[in-house]
Amino acid sequence: MKVHEQHKKKGPDTVNLALVIVSTSRFNELQEKKSISDKTIPLVRQILDKNPGVFLTSSEIVPDNETQIVKKLKRLLNDSSLHAIVFSGGTGLTPKDVTYEAIKPLLEKTIDGFGELFRYLSYKDIGPSSMLSRALAGKIKNKAVFLLPGSPNAVKLALNELILPEIKHMIYMINKKE
Repeated sequence: MKVHEQHKKKGPDTVNLALVIVSTSRFNELQEKKSISDKTIPLVRQILDKNPGVFLTSSEIVPDNETQIVKKLKRLLNDSSLHAIVFSGGTGLTPKDVTYEAIKPLLEKTIDGFGELFRYLSYKDIGPSSMLSRALAGKIKNKAVFLLPGSPNAVKLALNELILPEIKHMIYMINKKE
């Protein structure tokens, strides 16, 4: 058995994941008690239902605001039951896209290959537009943190092709005692 396969087996039996949707319009719908038009949260639930051992234990919506994003991140970092935090939205190039600016400086380590592979896989689907994505992953404290575009298709791609196949391996490595 190869080393990375051994690491996957040493990872936790269950992984608890938090999902944060970064969208001012969805946040306003929530505040105004309107029907929420977000499609990502139900999609993630559906994907994880087919992946035993990985659970969505928290899903929240925050506005495109650096202070609110960091506040949410810090609260989730203090949740000892969580292993990973996924942010969806705010990774593009518009002035309101600030998730990257809010979280990147807080990462203790980056997983550079994540963004590279995400853009490569996206390129195969959407072409050169994929270069505009600032998808990113890293670790803070003992948690894996992922920054993804706000598109449900992007989240589906990242979960199915990158995150879920390696999440137990990542969590093992992040928490490895040496």
